[in-house]
Parts: sequence; structure tokens; C-alpha cells
Amino acid sequence: MAHVSELISQDIGAFLDSHRTKDLLRFITCGSVDDGKSTLIGRLLYESKMLFQDQLEALEADSKRVGTQGGDLDFALLVDGLTAEREQGITIDVAYRFFSTDRRKFIVADTPGHEQYTRNMVTGASTADLAVILVDARKGLLTQTRRHSFLVSLIGIRHVVLAVNKMDLVGHDEAVFRRIEADYRAFAEPLGFHDITAIPLSALRGDNVTEPSLSMAWHRGPTLMGHLETVALSGQAGEGPFRLPVQWVNRPDLDFRGFAGTVAAGAVRVGDAVRVAPSGKESRVARIVTHDGDLPSARAGQAVTLTLTDEIDVGRGDVLCGPVAAPMVADELEATLVWMAEEPLAANRPYLLKIGTRTVTATVTGFRHRVDVNTLERQPATMLALNEIGDATLSLSQEIAADPYAANRETGGFILIDRISNETVGAGLVRSGRRSADVRWQSLDVGRAARAALKGQKPAILWFTGLSGAGKSTIANLVEKRLHALGRHTMLLDGDNVRHGLCRDLGFSAADRAENIRRVAETARLMADAGLIVLASCISPFRADRAMAREVAGANAFLEVFVDTDLETAEARDVKGLYAKARRGELRDFTGVDSPYERPERPELRIETRFLTPEAAAEAIVARLDRDGLLTGGVLTDGAAI
Repeated sequence: MAHVSELISQDIGAFLDSHRTKDLLRFITCGSVDDGKSTLIGRLLYESKMLFQDQLEALEADSKRVGTQGGDLDFALLVDGLTAEREQGITIDVAYRFFSTDRRKFIVADTPGHEQYTRNMVTGASTADLAVILVDARKGLLTQTRRHSFLVSLIGIRHVVLAVNKMDLVGHDEAVFRRIEADYRAFAEPLGFHDITAIPLSALRGDNVTEPSLSMAWHRGPTLMGHLETVALSGQAGEGPFRLPVQWVNRPDLDFRGFAGTVAAGAVRVGDAVRVAPSGKESRVARIVTHDGDLPSARAGQAVTLTLTDEIDVGRGDVLCGPVAAPMVADELEATLVWMAEEPLAANRPYLLKIGTRTVTATVTGFRHRVDVNTLERQPATMLALNEIGDATLSLSQEIAADPYAANRETGGFILIDRISNETVGAGLVRSGRRSADVRWQSLDVGRAARAALKGQKPAILWFTGLSGAGKSTIANLVEKRLHALGRHTMLLDGDNVRHGLCRDLGFSAADRAENIRRVAETARLMADAGLIVLASCISPFRADRAMAREVAGANAFLEVFVDTDLETAEARDVKGLYAKARRGELRDFTGVDSPYERPERPELRIETRFLTPEAAAEAIVARLDRDGLLTGGVLTDGAAI
């Protein structure tokens, strides 16, 4: 409903003209559960006389039936429309409301406070210019206050109102308000907000919502509505170089071929030179077609169809832009991800990535860090759990056109979709991108063969696998000791030792174990390329992970050494007490107890510890290496069990 203005009765035309020329402010309310977000929006609508008579009557009836205010008006019911929301007194889905005053038009999104509905909050914030972050005066800053503030900053909102609500429940105490304001400003300092306006209020009683509060005369700042009407916004959506993601190739007949979409940024005029990204082909704008006729120009927010002077290849998902300041073309992205699914995001699993009007397959190839929303500290990560936020590298199935999110939300924001369920499981913000074709192996004059020749040996990777307690480390250590005595150049990567440094951030989940093996394999590959004989001793229980290690080895000889010991014998040794802890439930996902070990099917070497002592096994392995020419150069042959 529009604000009631005297112009309606005096000059309806003038009223409509003034309404069309008002600028629009999109804002969200966010914060923790029960901070009063829905009540605040309801009070804004009520105090601004934004409600029809039938809405007021329905509010009165609903307040008596399901309200939480003892028969008084429950303003939260104006936006909490779902049955579950009314029953539980919480917000679940995003509720949008339009209203206006004499000075400005508004679209407000009421977003959920519960952590499990973080995805809904991100949706509401994605188009907002300002965020009203509510804090319960009795509780101060909570985890969700910090989480939502961090998300708001990530999404690019730079104007924040800190609404300290329920001041009536703390006796309108100025000291309480000042303490919360100081705490929030200290927390938000690194988030890059342009301005933070703190307002003490009571959404339920109406204090400082639309009119100054007599109970808080010490507050010299604006009311919430006064601030929303006058705040000057910078960096409005649509600024920047021209971008039009092509949604549809419009070809109603043989004589017309246009490219339809909504201008995401900038402006375009008839005769302008345009480029197609990612292909790079160029042409000029012949016509700007709309349902109401041709236009001389179009700007951000307008849905148009462009025709070009040349017959060049343009399809859905391409981006039309200017010949300068074009978007980056990339098939590898560095991005910030907000994970929204129960099943964690792990590396090397394919998803669908939708950016603008283009959908491609994407795989996370590595994580840079996750962010602790309470401290903003960056922590090592190998996965993202529900509602976690982190930076990752994504590899795409084909090149796309994109901008950094900080420069353009429309062409820099994307979602990740589960390929099976078709559910949105994550949201992403592009930080940078590159073309994999632009990153090539650097040619080096001194290579693997030269380094190996200097050492008089053939580089190789011996991958020792088997149950905990099988004897892998003992045998690998004896093999290295024997090789060292022979003057060979070696390095032993023990599974326990690498977890003190290289892999100290990893746990024992399937995803963490896969990443552990990948890191050890990559390190072994680099050492083998240096001409070393590398011994890697890792349980590595899964065949797929060992196959990946073999693939990573590349041109280096790779010998899978299976130290074959039955579970009963391995557990009887239990020199570290790990099996006992696992049996007591103190260790989870322990191989052989509650996590499987997949026996190698065709190892190069199989050591049966029932028949060989560790010393004998080590001598046999060294003899095999010598026989295959690895100690002096030569060709690796297939082998059988020892």
C-alpha cells in the first residue's frame, strides 16, 4: 500500500508522478531468534498507516487467536504468515513487504534468525542496500548477530542500522545501549561497512520506530523511519560497465534475431559497440526492442531485446558487454562459499553452478580457509559443514564470463545445485578467476631424469598400506635404513608424522582422509621429481584414494606395498592403544572398527607378516628394488607376493 497523501484527492496525476520519481530502498531485518524482527516490520507498517482496514481487522482477530501479546496487537503476525511460524513464534521463510512514504519507496525483507535457515537470510540479503540488524537489549551480541553481520558484509551491503530492541525490558537504560553499541562497533570494524547507525528502540511499544521516544530522551539520533527515509546510499545496483546476460535468443521469424535479457549494469545505446563474453566476438547494437516499441537506450533494470549489425554467434548464458572493461573469462574461480546443505561440501564432488543465465558443472578442487563467525579468524579447512563460510577454488567444465562480486552482484554471484536432487546447496561470491589454458607447466632445464642421474638411482614412490598395527612404519623405517646404508637418497613420509605439520588440520572423516592422502601423494611426487626414493607409510584404507595417489605419481615409478596383517593380530599389537579407544567409542571412524579397510587388489608387493619378520621383509623389498633397477636405473617389472 502506498502512503496516504493529500495529493490523492487534490491531483491524482501529480501524486502518481511523484510516486514514480521516488527512489527505492531495499533493506532487510536480520539478527538472532526472538530479537523482534517481524514485530519491528509490523510496527513500521502500522505506525506509517500502511495497512488497509481489512488487514487491521484480521490482525486484531489473529492477535486474539494465536498472538503472543495477551490480546494486544501482535505485529509479527503481519509478516509471519506460515502456520509453523505462528505456532512457534519464529520466522522461517523470507517475507517481503512493499510500502512508501512521502519521501521514499521501500521493499523490506524479514529474514529468519534461526541458524538452520541461514540460506533464507542470504536470499533476502542478496538484493538489499541496507541491513537493519536487531539485538535484544537483554542478551547483547549473539552468534547469529555476528553470523548475519558477516554475511551482510560478504554480500556487499555497506549501510547498517544497529537496532537495539526491547529497551523497555531493561528500563530504557542508556548504559545498556552504549555497551552493546561499543561491542558491535568493535566486532564490525574489520567488516568494511560504510556507516553504522545505532538506534535504541522498542518495536512492540513503538519507541523510536517512527516517532522519538519520550522514555529515551537521551537518544539524540534519528528514529528508524527517519533514518530509512534520508540515508544516502552509495554503490547502487546497476552502476558500472554495461552487462546484459543473455536469457533467450528471440527469433520469431526468419527476419528477426535478437538477444533478450535484463540489463544487469551500466547502459547501452543504439550504435554502441558490444562484445560477446566469453567468445570475444564484437558487433554493434542495431536496435533496442521492447514490447512498447524501440528505445534509443536502455539502462540497468530494463528488460530488452538487442539486435546486432552482424550475424555472430550468441547464445543463452553469454554476456553482452562493452568492448572495454569486459568481464573476466574463466574456468577456474576463487570464491567465497556459504554452504547451505546438511551433507558437507567436500572437494572433488561435482555440482551445477548457476551464474546469471549460464549453468555449468563445477568441482571444488581445494579450500583456502573457513571463517569463524565469532572471531572472524580464518581457519584451515578441508570441507564446509551446514551454514559454514569459507574460501575455495572451483574448477568449471567450461569457460564463463563473470565479474568480482564486489564490482557486480549480478555477474559475480552464483549458486551451487545438487545434480541429483536439484536443490540449491550453496551460494558463492566470485573473488577472482583465471583460464586454465593460461596456466601452463614451466619448462625447466634440470628435470627429474637429470636429478636422478646425479644420484645414480631411479626415482620411485613406495606406498605402504595396511591396517593400523600391521607394521607399515616399522618395515618402511628398516627399508630406508638399509637404502641409506647403500648410499641411496631417500625420504620417509610417515602417516603419523605428517599429521603434526602438513596435515595437522585434518580429521579422520572420509573427506579428511582423502585430502590427507592427496597431500602426501603430492608431496611424494615433488620429492620423487627431485630424484629421491620416497617411502610413504599411510593406512590409506580406500582403493580410490590409493588409485589417486598412483595417478599423482605421474612418470615416477609407483609401488603399492601391502603389509598384509589380519585384524586380530593388528589389534593384539595395539602398541598405541588406538583399537582399545575405538572399541570404547573414544575414537570414531577408526579403520577396522567402525570404518572399513579395502584390501588392495593388485599391489606390486604384498608382505605377509605371518611368514616374515620386519627385518626379512625390509631385505626382501630392497632386493626387489635392486632387481627392478630402481637403485641404479632400469625398468620396473611386475611382481608377486613376497
